[in-house]
Amino acid sequence: MNGQTPASTAVNGITPAQQMISSCSGALLTSLLVTPLDVVKTRLQAQNNPLGKGRYFVYSNGLMDHICVCENGKGWYKAAGQFRGTFDAFYKIVCCEGITALWSGLPPTLVMAVPATVIYFTCYDQLCAALRARMGERAQEAPLLAGAIARVGSATVISPLELIRTKLQSQKQSYSELTSLIRSAVQAEGWWSLWRGLGPTLLRDVPFSAMYWYNYERGKSWLCQWYNATEPTLTITFISGAGSGSIAAIVTLPFDVVKTRRQVELGELQAKNLSGPVSSSTFSIMKKIVAQDGFRGLFAGFFPRLIKVAPACAIMISSYEFGKAFFRKHNQERIPRQLHSTNT
Repeated sequence: MNGQTPASTAVNGITPAQQMISSCSGALLTSLLVTPLDVVKTRLQAQNNPLGKGRYFVYSNGLMDHICVCENGKGWYKAAGQFRGTFDAFYKIVCCEGITALWSGLPPTLVMAVPATVIYFTCYDQLCAALRARMGERAQEAPLLAGAIARVGSATVISPLELIRTKLQSQKQSYSELTSLIRSAVQAEGWWSLWRGLGPTLLRDVPFSAMYWYNYERGKSWLCQWYNATEPTLTITFISGAGSGSIAAIVTLPFDVVKTRRQVELGELQAKNLSGPVSSSTFSIMKKIVAQDGFRGLFAGFFPRLIKVAPACAIMISSYEFGKAFFRKHNQERIPRQLHSTNT
């Protein structure tokens, strides 16, 4: 032993595997805490605008949005009476259906959301460290570029899996039938057919990610100076995550409105015909929304998105940073022990 950390711990003092564990635990914690908010929101919306059988809706577990099909006219739930508000909905759902109903539909979405989050956060940390070492005086801009690249990578990997999950849920196909259908679609349109709908996702998520990480790193650094902290505390990372997530959510809201519309449309289209045409481009839908509702139509759902994104970002990043700090301390304490055992 020469007293140096192994090569695998060169990035921020922890290994990629430890980064993956930290992001995985953060993803699970975020989904457990945030999913009930989206379940209640979906139930309140369905009360005013009932979903018919076979209709699609967007379901969020705090990590990513998923397209889900309403199989029986009620989604995953049974009626629990009329809700008079958010707290009344929480109370009636728990009393009538049990507390586990607040996490309805969560397990199937975690199959993709957790790997996507692990890829995203681990890639960001690795890229950011590499870019900072190469950008010199412009190192402060590294989070902007690293966040954008990491989001493109994770979204590209997960997009075909999300398409497969949507078709499995909607058509109840076996894996052999689905494999045959996908193979025929690839032969007809090429491999790009597996990434249909990726464009609108990237238009929202890449700017969001770039702004989020840039503002998060700047906010974290500023708060550390404000509190004279050598290392970011749980409170600092929580506040930085909530603030940067809120800013990014507000700026990218128009793309979120368009993406939600196209996501539902594509979900229904893919369930019926993998190679069917898409009706409108992203900017055509924007023009249509502005013509119908004015510019404020592009910011529809401002408050619901804000109260979903801000806590999700805060919980995810603070738990992720906590996990990294734990492993970093563990690695630092392990090196002297290894040196001592070698010398003895």
